[in-house]
Amino acid sequence: MCRKTRRWIFRVFLCLGIIYLKIGGFSSVVALGASIICNKIPGLAPRQRIICQSRPDAIIIIGEGIQMGINECQYQFRNGRWNCSALGERTAFGKELKVGSKEAAFTYAIIAAGVAHAITAACTQGNLSDCSCDKEKQGFYGRGDGWKWGGCSADVRYGIGFSKVFIDAREIKQNSRTLMNLHNNEVGRKALERNMRLECKCHGVSGSCTTKTCWTKLPKFRELGYTLKDKYTQALHVEPVKASRNKRPTFLKIKKPFSYRKPMDSDLVYTERSPNYCEPDPLTGSVGTQGRICNKTLQHHTNGCDLMCCGRGYNTHQYSRVWQCNCKFLWCCYVKCNTCSERTEVYTCK
Repeated sequence: MCRKTRRWIFRVFLCLGIIYLKIGGFSSVVALGASIICNKIPGLAPRQRIICQSRPDAIIIIGEGIQMGINECQYQFRNGRWNCSALGERTAFGKELKVGSKEAAFTYAIIAAGVAHAITAACTQGNLSDCSCDKEKQGFYGRGDGWKWGGCSADVRYGIGFSKVFIDAREIKQNSRTLMNLHNNEVGRKALERNMRLECKCHGVSGSCTTKTCWTKLPKFRELGYTLKDKYTQALHVEPVKASRNKRPTFLKIKKPFSYRKPMDSDLVYTERSPNYCEPDPLTGSVGTQGRICNKTLQHHTNGCDLMCCGRGYNTHQYSRVWQCNCKFLWCCYVKCNTCSERTEVYTCK
């Protein structure tokens, strides 16, 4: 099974008789039995399957957004014991972390942001039939003097709304983990909304700026990765507050004695402390650190051999590389090169 979500989804569609067409500038999918196709995608909640059946073209974009979130997660944690690699082992829709750790908080936030980002970009590019540019502000003047709204503003509200309907549909249980996931999903989407950029273009004779039109533009997804990684380092430990009647959790509060302060909507939250991720554990999303490359010289860095290898020690691998270097063209007519060599050492955890 292909690990790239888009290719995998396309394979499912093609195997089941889907014809992907370009019609009128919009990407659309003409389905032969959408219910059969959507039932073949593992990991979808019942409400998500309904969305898939009604919008099979959007499910492809959603898959791209989820994969974008997973890729960014793996980039941000590439040097840590937990490197987000377990999230890519199955299809993007079917894998989730069972423990309510800080890492799970980041995962849910970045994936929710990824879906919102992907849907918004698809709308702007005209790849979805139900949305396009955000034209609500077009023609109106901005807060500053000398410019007005124009161009193709990214309709981030549509993307955020779609992400909320689809991603949050998985949270059907009434427990503290559901409250945690819903909160962190919203943190990811708000991070996207708050990082939208304003881009402008001047109009006038001979390069003057007589008038100026501006529009909103999506941020680079890497920026969201860094933003949410900062929130991860400052994530808050929370606990549920239960209703007196049915004893179901109604909201989350910061875990401090005699305090009922709720976390802010910009705070990532977690309910369980993180494990050490030294050994493989599918529940926590840990693949262990055995065989991971580490840095011998950085003792107190997360990528240093002492921390990465969890005290088990490391193996040393020596490699030699030979190549032609310092090449010169001589008259006439041949190239003369020296032979260069290099010995390197690579360290991997035992």
